[in-house]
Amino acid sequence: MKRKSTNNNKKILDEVREVMRLKHYSIHTENSYCEWIKRFILFHNMKSRADLINGEDKIEAFLTHLAVEKNVAPSTQNQAMNALVFLYKRVLKQSLDNEINSVRATKKINVPTVLTKKEVAEILTFLDGVPELVTKLIYGSGLRIMEAARLRVQDIDFEYKTVTVRSGKGAKDRITTFPVSLTSLLKNQLAKVKIIHEQDLDAGYGEVYMPHALARKYRKAAKETGWQYVFPARNLSNDPRSNKMRRHHVDPSVINKAIKVAVRKVGITKKITAHTFRHSFATHLLQSGTDIRTIQALLGHKDVSTTMIYTHVLRQGGQGVVSPLDSLDG
Repeated sequence: MKRKSTNNNKKILDEVREVMRLKHYSIHTENSYCEWIKRFILFHNMKSRADLINGEDKIEAFLTHLAVEKNVAPSTQNQAMNALVFLYKRVLKQSLDNEINSVRATKKINVPTVLTKKEVAEILTFLDGVPELVTKLIYGSGLRIMEAARLRVQDIDFEYKTVTVRSGKGAKDRITTFPVSLTSLLKNQLAKVKIIHEQDLDAGYGEVYMPHALARKYRKAAKETGWQYVFPARNLSNDPRSNKMRRHHVDPSVINKAIKVAVRKVGITKKITAHTFRHSFATHLLQSGTDIRTIQALLGHKDVSTTMIYTHVLRQGGQGVVSPLDSLDG
């Protein structure tokens, strides 16, 4: 017998979270979907579950609003669409039989902000501790900030000079290059992680979050050193799903705040975040002659067209054309 989705004793968002946890969605996806569903409900001024009927028309109106009035990117509109389809099909158990013909968001080609090697070096001189090490890994290995934050001790191989990114974007694993110059700093960091972990174990904690399938397969792995985060949080915190006290990974906002302060000190006016260092990694590899397919693999891009955006950055002077002002005599 199917569970009824119209349980009036339960709030919609609570039910969404419940279903997402049963299906083992990540906490970030859970929060994102719930935020989109909340915006959808507020947009239509819904007061009860009865207001959710005619889902296709309501979804279409909301997605069109996002494209026309909010001018969101296609990826943002797609994320909203996925959240609402999940709500109707998985939570409310309502099929969406009619087409949803919303106005599609316009795809924009945005050339990424890239730093010169000199700018990278200058910013790094104003970073220290974990923010310095994480930023160097992002630039040295082409990681996304969440990929760097989620690294486990066993993901760094000093002998083979590789960094393994597990469950990256698109839930895919990949191997990328390891900056040898970070060997000493990273070994010191892992030594600190071991001490912190031992202290947590002595205090009756020491269990780290494990993906659901691995948690079932390797029941004791959560307390092993190899599964601990390379960049652990300063304090233990309560896991909202399991209600266990655990040491999570460092919050990415800590890294971005440190980068913002460093950029201000250097006096660079470009808008720079941790992701800028990933863009710079790709661009500098292109400049050094690395082929585009290799860079695609290192970055974990599904399609090479995504990686091709970095070739635009190399066309200095706009398509490589020299300004006529620079050719004037005198």
